[in-house]
Amino acid sequence: MKMVVKTVNSLPAAAAALLEEHKASRIFAIYGEMGAGKTTFIKEICRTLGCLDTAVSPTFTLINEYFRPDNDPVYHFDFYRIERITEVFDFGIEEYLTGEFYCFLEWPEKIESLLPDGTVTVRITVNSDGSRIIES
Repeated sequence: MKMVVKTVNSLPAAAAALLEEHKASRIFAIYGEMGAGKTTFIKEICRTLGCLDTAVSPTFTLINEYFRPDNDPVYHFDFYRIERITEVFDFGIEEYLTGEFYCFLEWPEKIESLLPDGTVTVRITVNSDGSRIIES
């Protein structure tokens, strides 16, 4: 999947397309430079999934949990601030990554060696005109 997103108004279609393209997947590693829109895109994905909570950046907490109407959780991770990969073992990252619920990971390059097979790689690239390319 490759989409050019010119405005935030295009994000709902991009979120729906990503989820449709990867129906069987639950782990999504979202790559992009600082300010590329990783959190904004995850926020829209959560909205598309019907999350009852508003997604916000978990930069300081490392993980946020949102709930869908069926009470299934959606996990949103931000690994930007971790300094050692061992830090993620303190909150049981293995259980999240092997579970049955959606996990969206910002700055996954910090824990790449732990990502399970089948993790969907999503790259957000910022164009010179401010638009984004989202590809998986």
